[in-house]
Parts: sequence; C-alpha cells; structure tokens
Amino acid sequence: MPQNRVPIRRALISVSDKTNIESLATGLSRLGVEILSTGGTAKMLEQAGILVTEISEYTEFPEMMDGRIKTLHPRVHGALLGRNGVDEEVMSQHGIESIDLLVVNLYPFESTIKKADVTLEEAIENIDIGGPAMIRAAAKNHDRVTVMVSPSDYEEMLDELTTYGGISHANRHILAAKAFAHTARYDGLIANYLSAINDTEEQEDFPRYLTQQFKHRSELRYGENPHQKAAFYTEEHPVSGTIGHAWQIQGKALSYNNIADADAALSCVKEFKNTPACVIVKHANPCGVATESNLTLAYLKAFATDPTSAFGGVLAFNGKLTGKTAETILEKQFAEVIVAPEFDDEALKVFATKKNLRVICCGKLPEETKPWMMYKRVSGGLLVQDADIEMINVHEAKVVTKRQPTEQELTDMSFAWKVCKWVKSNAIVYVKGEQTIGVGAGQMSRVVSARIASIKADDADLKVPGSVMASDAFFPFRDGIDAAAQAGITAVIQPGGSIRDEEVIQAANHHDMAMIFTGMRHFNH
Repeated sequence: MPQNRVPIRRALISVSDKTNIESLATGLSRLGVEILSTGGTAKMLEQAGILVTEISEYTEFPEMMDGRIKTLHPRVHGALLGRNGVDEEVMSQHGIESIDLLVVNLYPFESTIKKADVTLEEAIENIDIGGPAMIRAAAKNHDRVTVMVSPSDYEEMLDELTTYGGISHANRHILAAKAFAHTARYDGLIANYLSAINDTEEQEDFPRYLTQQFKHRSELRYGENPHQKAAFYTEEHPVSGTIGHAWQIQGKALSYNNIADADAALSCVKEFKNTPACVIVKHANPCGVATESNLTLAYLKAFATDPTSAFGGVLAFNGKLTGKTAETILEKQFAEVIVAPEFDDEALKVFATKKNLRVICCGKLPEETKPWMMYKRVSGGLLVQDADIEMINVHEAKVVTKRQPTEQELTDMSFAWKVCKWVKSNAIVYVKGEQTIGVGAGQMSRVVSARIASIKADDADLKVPGSVMASDAFFPFRDGIDAAAQAGITAVIQPGGSIRDEEVIQAANHHDMAMIFTGMRHFNH
C-alpha cells in the first residue's frame, strides 16, 4: 500500500473528553470498522445508534473494582502490541484479534486538581491507569497501530482513511509522538501534584520534583545572536492576551528578540486596564509609555518620550487598533512589531503597505491576571518563582512626608509605578500627565538611572519640572532624592525599607516633595 498505509478494521474508543466522538464513531462505522468501547463511552455511542462491542464482552472478563480494571487484559494489550509478521501465531492461539486504532483520552486529573476544595482522595481517584497503558502500547506499536489522544485529530484521520483506505506511516509516527507527549504531560501533572503534598496532606507551593511540558510552535532564525539556535515553545493551552496565544497576521518571521520584546511590551500595557494605552519597548525596556482618551493620542505621547529609541521598537496597545492609529505610526517611525488585542480592516490595509512589519493579534486581554509560575534556566539548574502580578493602590499607600501628594501627582505616581515594574533594575521612571518623561534602566547605580532619565527627557525636549518619580526599590541614601529635586521632581513613589529611610524622608521634606512608600518592590532582572 502506498506510504505503508495500514487499514483500520477494529478500533477501541474510550474517552473522558467526548468532544466529536460521536461523529468519529459514525464515520468509522460507515467504513465498516468494528468498534470496541468502555463504560460511559460505549453507552453514549449505543444511544446514538452506533453498533458497539463492550470491552468486557470482548475480553470475556468483567469490569472490576468500580471500573479500575477493565482494559488491563491480554486481549486488549496483546491486540495493541501484536506485530505483523511476528505475533500472529501466539495471538491466534489465545484468541487475540488485532486492534488497529486506539482513541483514548484520560481521566480529567488536571481539571480536578484545579478545584479549590479538591481532596487528595479525589485527586488520586482521577489518576488514569488503563488509559496511559493502552496509549503507550499503541504508540510503541505505531508501525501497525494508529493512536489518537486529541479530538483535533479525528477529522483529518477520518478523511485520510476514507480517501486512501489506511493511515500512512508518517502520520502514525506523528500521532504516536503526540501520544507519548500526552502521557508524559499527564504523568508530570501527577508527579508535580503529589510531590507537593506534605506529611499533613497540605499542598506546598513548590513540588519536590518539577516536570513541565511546552509545545513546539516554530523555529526561529536564530537566538539573541546569530550564532545561537532558537525555537519558540508554548504552553498546551495558552490563554488569550498572551504571546503564547497570539497569532501573526503579517510580516517577516518573528525572531527570538521580537518575541521577548513583544512579551515585555504586552505585559506592561496590560497594567492599564481602563484607559487607552501604548507601550513602546526597545531591548526589553519600555522607552515610551502613555495613556490618553484614544490610542492615537496615547501613541503620540509614548513616541514623544524617546523618538530615537522608538525607532525599530516593538509597540503594544491595549485596545482595537484603527486605520487612523496605523497611519500615524507609519508616518512617525519604523517599527519592528505591532501587538494589539484586535485590528480593524483599515488598520490591516495600512500595515499591509509595509510587508515586513510584523503585526500580531494577541486576542482579548484578561480582566484579571491569574497567578502563574516563572522559570529561568541557570547553569545546572532552574530558578522558579511566582509571577509578579501584584499592584498597589496609591490611595492606600503610606504617605511619609509632611506634604500630601495632589490628585494629579497620585494619578501620575500610579502610572509611574506600573511602568517601573517592567523596567529593568535599577529602574527610575519620570512621569507627567500620564506620560513617561524619562526612563533610566538597568544601571548598577540608582542615581545613575535617575541621571539617564533626565538625559532622556532633555534629548526629547520634555520638561522634567512638575514630574513625579518612581523607583523600583528603596533609596539607600538621600542623594537620589536631592538629585530628583534638583531636576524638578515634585513627588516620589518608592518601596521604602532602607535603614536610612528617615534621612531620605527628611530630604523630601526639605525639598517640599511628597513621597509614598509602597511596601512592595518590583525588581525586574
């Protein structure tokens, strides 16, 4: 048979997720495939009028232990593991008939452990045993057997079977690899969960053994530098409003740095939920951020912060991009990447005139950011932490100076604090009128970061006096406050916590500045 296609005469279907299973079984039945099934799946198919042989009838052995044992039988595993040209005699001797197609997905362990009130007993009861065993058997023997673990593969497999009368070796191989990845992820979830249970059966924050799985999405031209190889992997089910979920509408292929910068820009712009915002990122740092009554005006203010750095930058928006905004961007600058939740038709027409411009739609932004884990590889190990998703309300923060901040200063301090969170440490951000006036990033000295913020403002012909300043960590000495006052800063937001806090507060009072302590820092390395 061309491409070593194997016909399917007998299938075993046993699924927890029954999405499209009736359609698949109907198609198989029309092709004359004998269908074996178990429990709830068999009942569902029978009710749909599909001829099904219950697995206990096939094995001549009853289900036992509340369904824990039903497919763990030689007539099942022999039927999956039997090799053409090798095992026919022993299979015939023991009445084992070949199973050519296995369709299985597993007990919902992942959704079970996500329940707030899940017990250890409930979690353990949702650990599938027979399913992974069958999947592994079929995948191992994919030289003959086709195995499917995802409803997304049903239609394509059925079309191939209908058109050619069998499944090619290449596709059996692909499905087998996917099946092993499926059981590996499943076992990883179980291992992570159980190894985080302590002696009192409480869940710890971090498991003793950590297993993670990510899905290959694309090869990249190279990594951070041309001599480095790179690829992009995503979670199994990335949520809307993330780079993992996003899709590219047009433009050149994304590079390693494009993706990293797009993620930085999108992460920052998501801090601004209730007003149109634009973030421009260059080399992992926001170089211009602004909010306004519409996205066009927000972009113009963000661009004005640092037009030089914005050249070749990555732009992120928190709303639908229109043709007017698109035209304004192309009139003002060369951009590498544009990211937004949505684009109207006119915007896409405008961007299409720049065929190399990468346009990325990330989907609807989440109303709230749910906790997630961050990973950073180090030589010989892995650093793990929960993501920094916290954000203080400036109206609830502690004012430590004699002078209270004005409402405008509070608004700008809130804005500056959100931006500062995404600037590399040591981070200093100047803001006025909900627009970044100067950004100082990634310096060994906080005072030098402040100087750079002032230089950036001067270069862009923006006036610092009347601005507020955000610092991602405390000031160890008063010199940072003195320098800020000299530049014209009127209010400061910082975490506090230095042994010289009192000295820093006195400096602010001396300059008649308002200062807020957040009690929270946002280092970003």
